[in-house]
Amino acid sequence: MIQLILYSLILTTSIIFLNMIHPLAMGLTLLIQTIFICLISGLMTKSFWYSYILFLIFLGGMLVLFIYVTSLASNEMFNLSIKLTLFSSSILFILFILSFLIDKSSISFFLTNNEMDSIFKLNSYFMENSLSLNKLYNFPTNLITILLMNYLLITLIVVVKITKLFKGPLRVMN
Repeated sequence: MIQLILYSLILTTSIIFLNMIHPLAMGLTLLIQTIFICLISGLMTKSFWYSYILFLIFLGGMLVLFIYVTSLASNEMFNLSIKLTLFSSSILFILFILSFLIDKSSISFFLTNNEMDSIFKLNSYFMENSLSLNKLYNFPTNLITILLMNYLLITLIVVVKITKLFKGPLRVMN
């Protein structure tokens, strides 16, 4: 049920993205769509580590794009289209109604109260995740983890040494 709602949200943000004109609005819709994709990938796997790392990588790329776009189009006005807002909200409403009609268990979920079952399932889910994450830091794979930490540290040091301290920003300040 949650995945169906997330798929409909991704479809809606894709339609919104096609109708955007301003680059910062495009970046915002891309970031929202990235959050939805990371949520779906986290729901498909046993832990959210993969989706968390994927989100951080996308966020780093979005920061670079944000700096580049603000240096190029800093004085461009941002207008919110009422036609686009009504169109996207109507599509979202239709998709939510269709998802509730397709999935009959969602209606029974709201009518019944199974709090103890959900707490028990959540507790067993956390135990599975702790066992699968424990494998990451045990003997065969801890060497790869240490190698990745050293690689990131060396990359950080090299990037700091490569950057030119006295060149200044991209945008000219008057």
